[in-house]
Amino acid sequence: MFALVTDIARYPDFLPWVVALRIKSDGETEAVADMIVGFKGLRESFSCRVEKQRPTRVDVHYLEGPMRHLDNEWHFTPIDGGCRVDFMVDFSFRNRLFEALAGQMFDKALRRMIAAFEERAAQLYGAPA
Repeated sequence: MFALVTDIARYPDFLPWVVALRIKSDGETEAVADMIVGFKGLRESFSCRVEKQRPTRVDVHYLEGPMRHLDNEWHFTPIDGGCRVDFMVDFSFRNRLFEALAGQMFDKALRRMIAAFEERAAQLYGAPA
């Protein structure tokens, strides 16, 4: 699961609303990328730094774009025959329209993105037992 989450170049292949992505740098412990997201005719781009602590943690930090801030954390814990994934996200937008949309749609959008990661994991690694 660590490999799936840190393969950010593939995000446009399976994540909803990710229109395009450009990797600025990608190393063993850190990556920097620009992402364009689109929703209902709105498009915004932003940059993030991804800190990789293989195999247990990924931290994403906002660098620039339409938000006030964005931080998310992924924690991976091995369990029998698989991996427990804990995910936390904290964000706010500068744009009041995006903030209003995010507030109304956050739970639904988050569930859709989690489902996209689960579906991708099933494609790559097989369905859970």
